[in-house]
Amino acid sequence: MPYPRLSIVVPLYNCLALTRAMVAGLRATLPEELDHEIILVDDGSTDGTREWLATLGAPFRVILNERNLGYGAANNRGAAAAQGEMLALLNNDLVFSPGWVEPMLEAHARLRSRAGVVGNVQLDARTGALDHAGIFINYKGKPEHDRTPRWRLRLANRGKPLRRVPAVTGACVLIQQDLWRELRGFDEGYVNGCEDVDFCLRAAAAGYRNVVALRSVVRHHVSTSPGRKGRDEANTYRLTLRWRNTLVTLGIRSWCRHHFETYLPEPRDFPNAPLARQVALYLLRLRRNPPPDAYPGMGAAIQVEIERWRELLS
Repeated sequence: MPYPRLSIVVPLYNCLALTRAMVAGLRATLPEELDHEIILVDDGSTDGTREWLATLGAPFRVILNERNLGYGAANNRGAAAAQGEMLALLNNDLVFSPGWVEPMLEAHARLRSRAGVVGNVQLDARTGALDHAGIFINYKGKPEHDRTPRWRLRLANRGKPLRRVPAVTGACVLIQQDLWRELRGFDEGYVNGCEDVDFCLRAAAAGYRNVVALRSVVRHHVSTSPGRKGRDEANTYRLTLRWRNTLVTLGIRSWCRHHFETYLPEPRDFPNAPLARQVALYLLRLRRNPPPDAYPGMGAAIQVEIERWRELLS
């Protein structure tokens, strides 16, 4: 099948050397037959990025923000100008190899109308270690990158090209333009963090499937943009207040695993023996549903974090 027209949106904020390398790698690895445009959104760079952008021609389109608006707003502005059927949102610190985009497009085509956000496997550009194979919710209710070893991923997924996940990182994702508009893009109330997770949760709540295309692999210079981590606590607090009940459900398996591992060194210390047996059966997938007592346990763990945030951010 022919590829849909692709609009590639890349928000920029300084880091010119990484941007130039990323753009060169991007152009070298896109299929020749892929109709595309590349929209570069500069978010107030002061390191020569704007001067370099002025030298670019087609297929580039350049948007200059008057001031630093943040990751969500920069992506929203780029996507609003996009003319393609599909959006690819990319960070400016990615390193590409041939064959990275085709599995993502194929994953989206396979899911058809059910497709939500399509992510991929990402390796740390410095070490080569796995940094992302999707996002899961940990036992405290927080989003966390799945860094399961790649051999275990292949074994667990039995060679399948897709892995369904609650969310994926926005560093490299593929989204149908219509879905982006339906969900109104990123929530700009988040500041450089959790926009991607929130969008994925909204897509899932609307009935779409978020997946990782396991045959697509890129390298990522993780969190290189200035100020990237400065609002992590506030962003996660906002996400938790909005999605608390959903996070309880998504974090149940993590809570059960943590609960079991906490008492495993000395099983006699388990405060609730029947719960321990139920948790073990659930983790071994010999029990379909989690123990009922796990839900209040997960809820209590999230409440601890909420109280901590209230004190920290007051």
